[in-house]
Formats: sequence, C-alpha cells, structure tokens
Amino acid sequence: MIKRILMILIGLAALVAAGLVIYNLPPVHDRLAYRLDELKSRIQDIVAPPQKAVFVPQNQVSEIVRQTIAAWTPTANPTSPTPTQPVDPGNSTPTITALPTETPPPTAVPTPIPAQALLKGIKHEYQKWNNCGPTNLSMELSFWKWQGDQTDTAAYLKPNSRDKNVMPYEMASYVADKTTFKAVVRLGGDLNLLKTLIAAGFPVIVEKGFEGPNFDGWMGHYEVVNGYDDATSRFTVQDSYIQPDLGIPYADMQSNWRAFDFIYIVVFPPERQNDVLSILGPQADEHANYLYMAQKAQAETQSLMGRDQYFAWYNLGTSLVDLQNYSGAAAAYDEAYKIYPSIPENKRPYRMEWYQTGPYFAYFNTGRLQDVIDLATKTLASTTEPALEESWVWRARAKADLGDTAGAIDDFRTALKWHPGFQPALDGLKALGASS
Repeated sequence: MIKRILMILIGLAALVAAGLVIYNLPPVHDRLAYRLDELKSRIQDIVAPPQKAVFVPQNQVSEIVRQTIAAWTPTANPTSPTPTQPVDPGNSTPTITALPTETPPPTAVPTPIPAQALLKGIKHEYQKWNNCGPTNLSMELSFWKWQGDQTDTAAYLKPNSRDKNVMPYEMASYVADKTTFKAVVRLGGDLNLLKTLIAAGFPVIVEKGFEGPNFDGWMGHYEVVNGYDDATSRFTVQDSYIQPDLGIPYADMQSNWRAFDFIYIVVFPPERQNDVLSILGPQADEHANYLYMAQKAQAETQSLMGRDQYFAWYNLGTSLVDLQNYSGAAAAYDEAYKIYPSIPENKRPYRMEWYQTGPYFAYFNTGRLQDVIDLATKTLASTTEPALEESWVWRARAKADLGDTAGAIDDFRTALKWHPGFQPALDGLKALGASS
C-alpha cells in the first residue's frame, strides 16, 4: 500500500514537472500567461479588490524638514517665468497661481496639413505576455527598416519579463544606445500635432489609458499612430493588443491620452532631426515643453470634472515635478487623490503608479517620507505580482531617510529581483554600503 502511494506521488510530481516544462515553452507560455494573469487578477478582485484601496496623503512633514524645504526645492531659472508660487508643504490646498500665458502654441505648422494621411511599412506585432512597451517600440522602429522584433527590444527594456511597465524614457534610451536612430519624448501633445507629424512622414508612439475587450479595469497602453482621416474623424493605430490598423475616434484619442500627460515619442533617422524640431517648434525645448504642459493641465483642472479632473490634477503635478517645483507638485497630487474616492470603483485608475512615479518625486523632495512609503505600499499591493521596481526603490529611499536601513536594503534588492541591473537600486545599495 505504501509503495503504491509512493508511486502515485512520484507520478503526480512528474506530471507537475512536465507541466511546468511545457508551460515555460515560449509558444505555450505566450498563449497561457495572459489567461493565468487574468485568473490571478480575478481572484485578487474577490479577495482584496485593489479598486477599493484609497491612498490618503497625510502631509506629515517634520518641523526640521519644514524649515529647510526651501533649500531642497531648486529655484527657477531667473531668465524663465516662474510656473507657480511655492506651496507650504503643511497645507494640502494648492495656491498655484496662473501660469504664464505667453507660452507659444505647441506646434508651428508652416503649411496646412492634408485632410488624411496613412504611413505604410510598419510591421505589426501582437505583443507577447506583458510586453506592450517593447512591442510598440519594435513596430515604430520597423517603419525605418530596423531589423528586429519585440524580443530584441524586450531584452534591454525588460530583463525580467514579469516587470509590469516600461517607461518612455527607457524606450528613448534604447533608441539612443542600441540603434542608429534618434528619439524625442515630449508632453502636451494634441491631435493637430499627431496629424502634422504623420503628414510629414513620422509615426508616433503615444501612451494612453485603456479599457479594452477581455480586460477588467483601466490600464496604461502604448500604440503607434500612423494615420488619420478627417472625413471619418479617426486615427489609424497599430495596436499590439487588439489588431493592426485599428481605427480610433479623435474624441477617444483625446480623452484616453489625457491620462498620460498627452505624452508622445517620435523616432527618426539623424538626417531628419531638423524636420522633427521644426514641427515641434518651441516644444523642442524641454523646459518650454514642461511649462506648456503645466499650463495646459492647470486649465483642465478648472474645466473638467470626475476622472478627467483627477487626470488633470495628476498631470499638473507631473509637469511641476519636471520643472522641479516639488512643493507645487505635491499639492497638485494631493488634489488628485482627493478626487480619486469619488470615481466609481469600476472606473478607478488604480494602476496609475505602475506607470507614473511623479508623486514619489514630489513627496520625497518635500520631506513627506511616510506618504512615499504609504503610496508605494498601496501600489505594490495592487498587483498579484509586485514587479514594480520603481515603487520598491522609492520606498527604499524613504525608509533609508527615516533610518530603516535594513528595510531599505531589502527593498532595493527586491527592485533588482524584478529588474536586474536597475541602476537606481544599485546606486541605493552602494550608498548604504550594501551588496546587491
């Protein structure tokens, strides 16, 4: 009897081992990983729904930090207009004054653009599991006859395939480090700019909010925009999740793009750099671009309601982080988080900090270290697999500044588990005298 039980157990172990081997074969894994990830998410929604979790900033700053906050916040360039008045870190209500109105429009278009345009030659790819960013960058590069696919871009961008997100700056770094092309990343894009770039022969990567088929909740998503038609009021995009040549209504593009500061990435050969800079006009300058986006976001905080207003306040915070006005940014993020609980649970963008880290910059640089820890902890708990190296790093930094060296080292090492070689984690460990 014992021998029989042993044989059964050995057989079961062999079946499990064989199943794991088969599951990890690339063709099988690519097909099943989505389903498994979705199943895990559904179980999490039942056990501990992340949509219900609400981050409430405590705005706790010690008196010592309060006295030195001015020294921590970089001052504006005296030759540039000051985007905001400083906000007392102890006051959660922002007192952000009007941004300069003389900022030029986002694009300088020398001639009228045609009513329609379509760029051909992009090699469409369906993304493998958790591989949106690398796939869209691969598709964008394919337009310029780059020879490669999403496995090449992913090897650099996502050393661990389970990493939840690729940042736009990481995609631009890949272009600079691994190809002969150039890339620019800017905020505050608009529909006219997309059309102008496409008409001039440049497909554009955008990052936007997404609520699609066979997916629960809101997430971030990249798309390559390569065409438009004013007669139908639709863009043509290469969507790595849904299909090639997907039509997106202008209004949907505008609404969903807002969730990510209207960010866009343009890849181009070096000999066409002047063409791109000419189209961008004043937005070619990063500082001018940040000012413009802050102005745009501030206007939307007053004109929008509900979830869109949440995005507008969030965008204002991000722009002020880019301008290194951390106190103003923290106050703007506080306003966004005040709105968040009023958004219906099934519409809450609870994955926001998977993709954007501006609040960490703002709260850390205004001494609100416990807010950094609380926000990072909530973010890491919002996923069944906390493959979010940025959140681990920011929580580690806050812990280190609060004297929790052991906790900081653990978090830095966990960041490296999810993203091997992640430089901020390596730097954090080195500063603490710890090995990786």
